[in-house]
Amino acid sequence: MIIKIDEYSDIPIYMQIRNQIVMGISTGDLKAGEQLPTVRALAMEMGINTMTVSKTYQLLKSEGYIMTDRKNGARVRMEIEQSGIISKDNKNELKRIVSEVRLSGVPESELIKLVKEYYEG
Repeated sequence: MIIKIDEYSDIPIYMQIRNQIVMGISTGDLKAGEQLPTVRALAMEMGINTMTVSKTYQLLKSEGYIMTDRKNGARVRMEIEQSGIISKDNKNELKRIVSEVRLSGVPESELIKLVKEYYEG
């Protein structure tokens, strides 16, 4: 999986990395049990501080997407808990996106089509 960072984005780098790893898990680009790069290796590859990658991995671990240990490093969890609930943050982000799409004049049917496409992978 290739992670691309937008240096001009308002989204912090650690969140950009987090979001791309979550999308990779969702799409199957990152498989259950798959080894992630070490903190040091990913930081060097991307030219960023190791603390940024460490923060990302800690966030992903706390959210239940990855597991870490000293011996095996970071791996995608074999089973990710499915709560069936949309978080408040995700609802707010979705509301923002829908508002921007509406203001752009995109028909509701086009948005629904795109959501289905992304949901089904």
